[in-house]
Amino acid sequence: MNTKRFIIASISVFVTFLVLDFLVHGVILSGTYAILQGVWRSDMNRIMWMMYLATFVFSFVFTWLFVRGYRKGEIMEGLVFGLVMGTGMNIMAAMGQYVMYPLPGAMCVKWFIFGTIEYCFAGIVASTVYSD
Repeated sequence: MNTKRFIIASISVFVTFLVLDFLVHGVILSGTYAILQGVWRSDMNRIMWMMYLATFVFSFVFTWLFVRGYRKGEIMEGLVFGLVMGTGMNIMAAMGQYVMYPLPGAMCVKWFIFGTIEYCFAGIVASTVYSD
């Protein structure tokens, strides 16, 4: 593993997740979230740093897993990796949220779709930045 490329790729994946999370949750789904205001924690903004920390750590895990299976450094390799990871992670998250909380099924489907798309972009970024 090339440590320098790994660190740069991991940070790039982190930034990708931050930007796409803002677009998805801060822009696209903001209207839906406003309707469900009573479901969210009242102190969520105060502890949001935990989400950023989790995303930062996960970006390194995501990139490490990608690098472990790294073959050619092609964009398609990153896309497929992101699709597999995104499908696995988001089906668990979206279904779990739907089962545990009184959330509209349509929102959980959107979380699954947008989340999987985010992972696809993260995989593309990992493959592009880490490639030789």
